Amino acid sequence: MTLAGKTAVVTGASRGIGRAVAAALAGAGARVAGCARNPDAGSGLIRCDVGRPADVTRFAADVLGRLGPPDVLVNNAGIVARARLEEMSIEAWDAVLDANLKGTFLVTRAFLPAMRAKRGGRIVNLASISGRQGTALLSAYCAAKHGVVGLTRALAAELRDDGIAVNAVCPGSVDTEMLRSGQPDAKPDMSPEDVAGVVLYLAAEAPAALTGSCVDVFG
Repeated sequence: MTLAGKTAVVTGASRGIGRAVAAALAGAGARVAGCARNPDAGSGLIRCDVGRPADVTRFAADVLGRLGPPDVLVNNAGIVARARLEEMSIEAWDAVLDANLKGTFLVTRAFLPAMRAKRGGRIVNLASISGRQGTALLSAYCAAKHGVVGLTRALAAELRDDGIAVNAVCPGSVDTEMLRSGQPDAKPDMSPEDVAGVVLYLAAEAPAALTGSCVDVFG
């Protein structure tokens, strides 16, 4: 697989799946621009809370100014909150929806005009098994990821004539800090690199006609 000469943007690239995706895309030859809410010093990542419009506007302007329109956009950033519904605060609910769903909307909206003008590209949204089925104590996360699945399908239909493919990846239990936080008793059955391989396929090798799909990475 090759992305030589291509530009890729990855949100939430400081850890877990996002970091593995950024590494996979770079390994395939792409110039990768990544962001995180709290990037490590010297990581090369841009500080950006994807749920904050001003942060996203600043991030997109920086990337577009330095690298131009992305050929690949990976919306990966997200957080989880574990609680019974009646015990979940409004602040926690909003934070989960902002990071996972609103952030996907804001980042896509920020880069989309340049991608439309280029008339091509691939958008890959990280959803979850929790975007396919319900998970106890993860109501906000499930709602957000179901929203990502719906957004993916709607945007695929909207962008078909612009030559932009939009797909989602729905991983099961992945060995990440988020899994340990959201489902402490879960046993991971794959690594972040396993998921990154699926993202790389959608970014570099999948046929252009493959759009609006939500790839389940669980059995």
